[in-house]
Amino acid sequence: MTVAATRARAALPDVLSDWAADLRAGRGEAGGWEVEAGGWGYGVEPAWAASGAMALTGHPDAAPLGLTVPFVARLDAALAVIRALAAELGHPFPAPAGAPPHPPASGGQLLGERAAALGLTRGGVFSAGRAARLIRAADGWLAVNLARPDDVDLLPAWLESDDLEPTDADRADSARPPSERGQDGAPPSRARPWSALAAAVAGRPVTVLAERAELLGLPVALVVDPATAAADAQALARGQRFPFAPFLVDGRPPDAPTGGGARLKAGRQTGGRGGAGGDGGFTVVDLSSLWAGPLCAHLLGLAGGRIVKVEGAGRLDGARQGPAAFYDLLHAGHASVTVDLRRAEGRAALVRLIERADVVLEASRPRALDQLGIDPAAMISRNPRLTWVSITGYGRTGPWRQRPAFGDDAAAAAGAVAVDAAGGPVFLADAVADPVTGVLAAAAALASLATGGGRHVDVALREAVGSLLAGRPTLPDHDPGPPAPPGGGAPFAVAAPRLRASTGHAAPPGHDNSRLLDAQASGAHASGGRASGGRASGGHAC
Repeated sequence: MTVAATRARAALPDVLSDWAADLRAGRGEAGGWEVEAGGWGYGVEPAWAASGAMALTGHPDAAPLGLTVPFVARLDAALAVIRALAAELGHPFPAPAGAPPHPPASGGQLLGERAAALGLTRGGVFSAGRAARLIRAADGWLAVNLARPDDVDLLPAWLESDDLEPTDADRADSARPPSERGQDGAPPSRARPWSALAAAVAGRPVTVLAERAELLGLPVALVVDPATAAADAQALARGQRFPFAPFLVDGRPPDAPTGGGARLKAGRQTGGRGGAGGDGGFTVVDLSSLWAGPLCAHLLGLAGGRIVKVEGAGRLDGARQGPAAFYDLLHAGHASVTVDLRRAEGRAALVRLIERADVVLEASRPRALDQLGIDPAAMISRNPRLTWVSITGYGRTGPWRQRPAFGDDAAAAAGAVAVDAAGGPVFLADAVADPVTGVLAAAAALASLATGGGRHVDVALREAVGSLLAGRPTLPDHDPGPPAPPGGGAPFAVAAPRLRASTGHAAPPGHDNSRLLDAQASGAHASGGRASGGRASGGHAC
């Protein structure tokens, strides 16, 4: 992709706010930047087909489903913003040709990378990873995600029934290869009783089911159209409207008329201790796991960031159990630190890392940070250049702030589903809210860095993916059919998902404890890991 600047360089820090405003207007442009098609020289529906995401959308025994909104084009615009801001910070993305790391050729390419690593295929009402299912209730549809081992065990409490025995077909799910089961291929603690679950849900109202699931911590979402999602209690509490803003900055949408509060405006100076931008790069403390947060960290690394991945000593990133090729892609070149968050000294070590960071990236529900005694606002007050990026299912504020969510159910909650020939919903790609959120979070973090930091960026999976649905206030009422090129002719081929090559291997847990934690404890400055994807030759940080 090529990006042609159409505005003065001095106004660059406004690019993200303007792009967010363009999303609201349904244009999906890169905020004053002209995004040229480059090698993707055809319309939006073919771009969806070429991304690998279309191959993951639809029923297994039917043709894949297209989209009628410029979903990939809008994600490409976000990636263009990232490239522009990285260059402004003095760290242009690596060239797309040559040795790894290979930056994504387009935002659409990122949608299918996990599926390529796992060998996933489209599942229709089942997610590509087969951990979630769309189920019809009495007055609507629910997206039920049983990605974690404990989720299956909570089903009797959720439905107040012990009559939820799996069928033979359900039991076969547990025996399938890792590419066809669970979050990142992890087997459930017991077979998922999908058939009994569908029967139990059929006669019950969706709102009651969703509220009860929230009390139990089950990731269950109502499938609604995009305009309805943007008008519910959670959206209203967060100042959202249709289409969603992609994230909040200091509690407000970035295009809100706040007189400079939420807009990422020019005027702040980059740099300061640690040197955000310039040759010194910037340090990112990554507390996230699975996909959205690590993808954000990966993109920040490509933009010059030194990434320090922090995991709980007794609770490692669950994605380590998945395919090594995918984990390596997102983590190669990152430093790895483990801390025991159950102990005071472990929490103190984490605080010391945060105090020296330019960006903190976390994906915990607010309750988890509260239990650690960590307050993002207080940390920003102590470190005025800090950009704090929070990734949650529904946002850090509002009545749904404690609801859990994964990429598939969060997308359904935004109305980001496809519709089959019978008018029923099917999942869109593979956990589509995750890669979309990773891209948008990286754009927001870089924009904050480019304008001096000192901001809290609140990214909700639901709002991020919903922000790409501008122009489609209701669910589609039909399958748009195969994509056709401009001027007619034969449809474009539907590409399979594909995975970029990694630079090397991710560091084992705690590989850099002695270098970083011991140095911190003795008062030395923690320099972080190599840039994501290893701007060096590869391998983990050493």
